[in-house]
Amino acid sequence: MSNAIEQAAERLWQAHAGATPCDPVRDLIGPSDIDAAYAVQQRNTERWLAQGRRLVGRKIGLTSRAVQKQLGVDQPDFGMLFADMCVADGETVDIARILQPKVEAEIALVIERPLQHEKHTVADIINATAYALPALEIVGSRVAGWDIRLADTIADNASSGLFVLGSRPVRLADFDITGCGMLMERRGDQVSTGAGAACLGNPLHAAVWLADVMARVGMPLQPGDVVMTGALGPMVAAAAGDVFEAQIEGLGRVGAAFLSN
Repeated sequence: MSNAIEQAAERLWQAHAGATPCDPVRDLIGPSDIDAAYAVQQRNTERWLAQGRRLVGRKIGLTSRAVQKQLGVDQPDFGMLFADMCVADGETVDIARILQPKVEAEIALVIERPLQHEKHTVADIINATAYALPALEIVGSRVAGWDIRLADTIADNASSGLFVLGSRPVRLADFDITGCGMLMERRGDQVSTGAGAACLGNPLHAAVWLADVMARVGMPLQPGDVVMTGALGPMVAAAAGDVFEAQIEGLGRVGAAFLSN
C-alpha cells in the first residue's frame, strides 16, 4: 500500500475517532483518482471489520445527475454500511454521532439472493430483492466544511453517517419505484421533494450498477444486504432538536429525531 493511501486513510480515521473534521485528502491522492480513493476506503473498512463491526450492505452515492456534473463524474460511487450505522424508524439520534450531518430520503432494497454475475440486468435485481423500505440517510463528512471532490467523498466511505429504515416492507410489485413521489419535512415544514426517477432515472439502475461493481471487486451483494439506492431529492442540513419525516408514495413514511442540546 502506498504511503499516500495510508496517510489519507489515517487522516480520515483520526477525524472519525476524534469527532473533528479534517483537511481534504485529495492533496495526498489527487482530486479524481478513483482507484486510490477506493483503496483508502477499503483500508479503513478492513480496520473497522478487524474491530468487530459487521458489514450489512452498501450505500450508493452521486446518483443525481446534477451532483455528478458538479463533481465532474459520470457514474455513482459506493460506501459500506455497518450494523451500528442503522437507526430504527422514529428512534432518537444523538447528533454528536455524525460530523456535519445532512438528511436525504431514499428507497432501500433488501436482497434475498446473491448477485454474483459480471453483468446484471434490472430483472436480476427484481428477482433478487426481497422487499423495499422507505429510508433516510444521515450523511456526514469527515472533511471540514464539506470541502470535497470526488476522491475525498469516496475515500470517506462515500460521506456516510447513519441510515434509518422504515418498518413496513413492500414488494417491488406493489409500488411504482420510478414514479413514486417523495416529500420530506423538517419539524413540519417541507424541505425536500422528489421522486424515484431522481435516482439515476430509476433506483433499480443504481442497484444494477452497484451489483456489477461489487461482483467485479470480489465483494458481491449477499442475502440480507441492505442497498441504499440514492437520494430522491435534495439533502438538508440537520441540527440538534430537528425532527425529519419523509413520505414516499406507495412505500409509506420514515422518520428520525435528533436529540436537543
